Amino acid sequence: MNVGLQKLCFLIVKAREFDAKVEPSDLDEGSNPSDDGMRAVLEDSADDPTLAELKDAIDGLDDDEVVDVIALVWLGRGDFSANEWAEAQALARERHTARSADYLIGIPNLGDCLEEGAAQLGFSCEEFEINRL
Repeated sequence: MNVGLQKLCFLIVKAREFDAKVEPSDLDEGSNPSDDGMRAVLEDSADDPTLAELKDAIDGLDDDEVVDVIALVWLGRGDFSANEWAEAQALARERHTARSADYLIGIPNLGDCLEEGAAQLGFSCEEFEINRL
């Protein structure tokens, strides 16, 4: 893999944080966060810092690393098997564009797909995730 395990694990953690977001439910902007049980932290918004962190992390990868991330997602989703890793990378390289970060962020279970893809190749983020989730 071209993407380092630490970078990949960071992406998985950030993707899981983003995946946990829900549609805003409280339209009363004058409400008190402590009265609302701090639910706003889990609500998705256009200026969400979790989204910004995830997008920045993906945008900070070089082309070869992004290609691997895309291929790992496809592995984790079942589009390819571990034996087809080279084919997944080749197709990801063909399809990689400047909008790849948006494509990846748009995948609803991005963190799970990445983790499953990494596991199929024998990589684990268990040590990295301790005290981070």
